[in-house]
Amino acid sequence: MKISTLRKAISIALLMAATSSGEWAMAQDITKDATGQGRVPATEASAKAQSKKSKDTASPPATTDLQSVTVTGTRIRGGTTPSSVITIGSEQIQQEGFADLGDVIRSVPQNFSGGQNPGVIGVASGVGNQNLTGGSALNLRGLGADASLTLLNGRRLAYDGFSQAVDISAIPVEAVERLEIIPDGASAIYGSDAVGGVANVILKSDFDGVTLGARYGGATDGGLATREYAATAGTTWAGGGLIVTLKDVDVDPIYARQRSYTSHLFEPYTIYGGSDSRSGLVSVHQSMGDVAELRLDALRTERDMTSYVATRANSYYHYSPENSITLVSPSIAFNLRNYWSLTLSGTYGEDDTVYARDLVSAAGSVLVSRNYYRNISRSDEIGAEGPLFPVGGGDAHLAIGAGARNYGFHYVPKVSGSPFGGDENVRFAYAELAVPFVSPASNIPGIHRLEFSAAVRGENYDSFGRVTTPKFGLIYDPTADLTFKTSWGKSFKAPTMLQRYEGGDAYLWSAPAVGAIGSPADATVLMSYGGNADLRAERARTWTASLALHPEALPGFDAELTWFDIDYTDRVVEPVNYQQALSDPAYSDFVVRSPTPEQIQDLLAVYDSAFYNLSGVAYDPSKVVAIIHDEYVNAARQRIKGLDLSGSYRFGLGSGQLTVRGSASWLDSAQTTSAGQPEQTLAGTVFNPARLKGRVGAVWVSGGFSASGFVNYTGGVTNRLPTVTQKTSSFTTVDTTLNYDIGKRAGALSGLTLGLSVQNLLNRMPPLYTALYATYVPYDATNYSAIGRFVSVSVSKHW
Repeated sequence: MKISTLRKAISIALLMAATSSGEWAMAQDITKDATGQGRVPATEASAKAQSKKSKDTASPPATTDLQSVTVTGTRIRGGTTPSSVITIGSEQIQQEGFADLGDVIRSVPQNFSGGQNPGVIGVASGVGNQNLTGGSALNLRGLGADASLTLLNGRRLAYDGFSQAVDISAIPVEAVERLEIIPDGASAIYGSDAVGGVANVILKSDFDGVTLGARYGGATDGGLATREYAATAGTTWAGGGLIVTLKDVDVDPIYARQRSYTSHLFEPYTIYGGSDSRSGLVSVHQSMGDVAELRLDALRTERDMTSYVATRANSYYHYSPENSITLVSPSIAFNLRNYWSLTLSGTYGEDDTVYARDLVSAAGSVLVSRNYYRNISRSDEIGAEGPLFPVGGGDAHLAIGAGARNYGFHYVPKVSGSPFGGDENVRFAYAELAVPFVSPASNIPGIHRLEFSAAVRGENYDSFGRVTTPKFGLIYDPTADLTFKTSWGKSFKAPTMLQRYEGGDAYLWSAPAVGAIGSPADATVLMSYGGNADLRAERARTWTASLALHPEALPGFDAELTWFDIDYTDRVVEPVNYQQALSDPAYSDFVVRSPTPEQIQDLLAVYDSAFYNLSGVAYDPSKVVAIIHDEYVNAARQRIKGLDLSGSYRFGLGSGQLTVRGSASWLDSAQTTSAGQPEQTLAGTVFNPARLKGRVGAVWVSGGFSASGFVNYTGGVTNRLPTVTQKTSSFTTVDTTLNYDIGKRAGALSGLTLGLSVQNLLNRMPPLYTALYATYVPYDATNYSAIGRFVSVSVSKHW
């Protein structure tokens, strides 16, 4: 074999290993264009090469085109997934001016910017919407950051904060080869949390040289001054490679006084917190001849935040969270006979947050709370994959595996309150079968390709027992120009540790404050709140169907339309809107009217150490007219359905190449909290995803120069107040980015890249609405940004 051919084969093997890395997270072949953008189905020639390999098992595997890569969604190497895949490569990230992976996921129409994300503030809708650590969490379909799974090279990261989110922005974007998102249930492949879908961050496998970069930016209306410094170094050798990335980012906050629509708030008040983060990542791989490959991925990120909230004049709260994230993930993959492989992998993840709050007033500064949140995750897995038998011009493939996972959550208050938390042990096993009944090489009229897949995964939890999740898929190409895909499956999410173990509180309200009508003026109501150790798993049934158009006569064109339907049951919720608890009969299942003295005493015996009198009168048990139970329960059912549309067209223009691409998502979602409660609309209401969201634009590339422009659209949302219903306007912004790569040349300018990026070019302010409380910001921070126009310049040099 020629040396060049050998190097090529080794590179392919390493690329496949980097993509799978212990989870064998692979699926549909795609082919990138010359700029690395867009995706079109694998060519017929590539399929014939795969067929040749299966027929001639005595000869070495057919050489695969280096441009052909695999994507997330199946554990079968080189396999296909019946789900739609969103692929965002490093070139696209640079061309569109994204500074980190948080910016990337917030640009995806299928993702909701609520949950745990920077700038989320003034939200009166549960613990899921907050900005505890300054991180960015995936939130597909708006199901919650705890219902979307995020992986790094196929491995789970530790949960972040207390809401079971994962901070994707902790991964330095300079080390990322691509981000792959499947907005479809994937528990049959990956287990818990993958109800809305899964995102897999795939690191660069081979990097040669050293790159130093800096980025400076700020909002033109004031605030968010940003200073970024990054260094990436790597090298390759025979059978191996190494990449190391270090990054430091310092961001100033945005104060309410810097925006006209929030200047009425008391000072100081930050509507976007400041932060200082430091990240380090190492990824190394080494082949041991044809026997095995070793791999190690390690990540460490630290972030300090600062923010202020003033609820009255001359008095404010100062928040100063400190967060650290750690991941260590080794694996070894053995090459066995007949193209089978065996992989052993382990992962350790840790996330620690110290959340301090000080009350500052004329009397001085007082430490109100200092809480410690700790998340730990450990997993070990063994998996095997390989061909079973020839069929349809290819091979049927099987992937099987088993493993164990342990994760824990612990909360320790340093000032007041009681600690809580716990650990969960999980054992799992999985199997996946892929059968290509018909391949393009079969030359059957009307059936260009027909593939069937089936997967099943069983997990056994110490707390609530066993969960089994199957998934079936079908891919059918009537011609080389058209692909139809459909899938049906089940997914689940384990209750969060906060939902199970959170310490309970008891509140005393005045009866009118919770909706009582005609009660005595001194009547009061007790309400209990807290965790529930008896919670069951949340379960979902998912359907998807998509039609993809990729005409051979128009090779630069690619479009896909996807329909999805999610029936999500046993949702864990706080079941009562306390302000309507006694006025809305839908909450009757959670209300005890005219409680007995014994019932009152039993409640206070449980919550006596955390009793808060908010009624304005002295506590008198004889005046308690009702008890409200607002502990977490498995009560809700959600129905989520909609359409996704994406497309791209690449063609030559002048001396360069123009790529027009875009995507949009239309969403319809509703929730029923209990059997007696009417259905409540979610999509298109405040603090929930807008019904329509999209991003469309173009990129022109000529030599080392690229220019992009994109329009972002988020529909308006409805705000239902006790006396009036409001509908905000939509939010449309324009982004543009210019990059110039000087390339290799003699002199000091060799390897220099310059960039200019402007987000929200027209400086559109967020749509305003009436906030529930006067001290909240007057816009929906989960859907719309208060940053305004943000301008940044970047420079990097590669040696």
